[in-house]
Amino acid sequence: MKPAIEINQLGKKYLIHKPERYLSLRDTITGSFKNVFGRRSDNKKDFWALHDINVKIDQGERIGIIGKNGAGKSTLLKILSRVTWPTSGNAIIRGRLSSLLEVGTGFHPELTGRENIYLNGSILGLKKREIDRKFDAIVDFSGVENFLDTALKNYSTGMQLRLAFAVAAHLEPEILLIDEVLAVGDMEFQKKCLGKMEEVSKQHGRTIVFVSHSMAALKQLCTKGLLLENGRLIYQGSIQTTVDKYSGLFQTHSDGINNAQFDLTKHADKANNNGLLSAAMYVNGQLNETFIPGSEMKILLTYRINDALIDPEIGIVIKDENNMAYLGWNNKHIGQKLYLKTREIGQATIIIPALNIFSPGKYYVDLFFGDPHQFYECLYNSFEFTIIQDDVYKSGILLNPALNKIYIDNVTIKT
Repeated sequence: MKPAIEINQLGKKYLIHKPERYLSLRDTITGSFKNVFGRRSDNKKDFWALHDINVKIDQGERIGIIGKNGAGKSTLLKILSRVTWPTSGNAIIRGRLSSLLEVGTGFHPELTGRENIYLNGSILGLKKREIDRKFDAIVDFSGVENFLDTALKNYSTGMQLRLAFAVAAHLEPEILLIDEVLAVGDMEFQKKCLGKMEEVSKQHGRTIVFVSHSMAALKQLCTKGLLLENGRLIYQGSIQTTVDKYSGLFQTHSDGINNAQFDLTKHADKANNNGLLSAAMYVNGQLNETFIPGSEMKILLTYRINDALIDPEIGIVIKDENNMAYLGWNNKHIGQKLYLKTREIGQATIIIPALNIFSPGKYYVDLFFGDPHQFYECLYNSFEFTIIQDDVYKSGILLNPALNKIYIDNVTIKT
C-alpha cells in the first residue's frame, strides 16, 4: 500500500526584504542609474523555511511534528494543505485531506455557524446529504448549538475553534492535519479533541499529523515523531525518542548561537558604565532560555564598580507577561552578606535549586544591584525566558495551567 503522504526533497524559500533607509532625491536618482547598469539591490535576501525534507507517512499513522518556534512546522503543514507551494521538491497526498491550521481558516465571518458547516463540507468535496448525515454530531461536539444561527464574526475565538475542529474531524477525511491552534481551547476541549483524533485514527484508519508544543499531548496521541530544527528534518522515529531529542535541543544550541546570554550595558535604565554588565541563564547547568518546571536555574551576573559599596545588594524579581510577580528577594532576605570586587569585573551568581513555576509562557526578570546609601540600579525586564508545558509527573496526563501555577515534587495520593 502506498503512503498516505509522501514528501520528496521538499524545500520552501521566502524572499526577505530588509528595511530600507530614507532616500534623498540624489539617492533615488543614483539608484536608478545603478539599476539601469545591472547592479543588484542588496535589500533582499533568501530565507529557506524548509530544506530537503524527505518523509513517508503510512495510512493510519499518527505523526507528531516537534520543533522550536521558527523550525518550519507550520510551513510544512501549509504545504501539505496546499495553502502554499514548495520552492523545490514535492508532497504527494493520497486521500481526502482536512486541516485546521488557524482559527477561522476556511470559514466566512459573515455566515452563520450552520452555513459555515455546509461551506466547509463543500470545500472538502462532500455532497449536502453527506453533510446532513454528520450535522448533528458536529453541532453536539462543538457545543455551539445555541449560537448556530449567529454570524461567525460574533463567536469568540474558542467557539470558532470548537466549530472548526468539529467540522474537520467529523467530515471523514482520510488525512487530518492539526496545527498548534488547539492551544487556544480550554483544557477540557483539548482533551476532547485528542480523544476524537485518537478515535478516528484507531477505529477508522485515518492518518493524523499533529503539531504541538505540548509534549504530553504528543505522547498521548502520536506513535511517531518528526523533529525539525532550522527548517531541516534532524530526526524521525518513535514519539518518545523524538521528544527526548527535542528536550536535548534546549541544552545544546546546534546553530552555535546562544540566546541565554544578555548584554545589560545597553539596557534603557542604565545610568552609567558601572553596575551590572551582563547576565547568563543556566538551566540544569546548561546555557538555556527555555525552562522546564522544577529545573535548577542559575543566573550568572558580571558587574563593575569603582568604589566599595557599604551594604551591597543583589536582588531579583521574576514576573509574567501581565507584570504579576511570582517571586522577589535579595541577598538580605536570605541572610547572605555580599563582598564585591572594585575597579575590575566581578561575578555574582543567583542559584534557585528548583524553580517551581508551572504555568507555560514568557517570563521577565528584573535585576537590582548596588548600595542604597551610594548607588542603586534597577534594570526592569533585564531579560526574558520561556517556561514550556511538560508532563512533570510523567503520568501521560497534562496538568491544567489554570489550576496549577506552581509545581510541587513528590506529591502522593494514597488509600
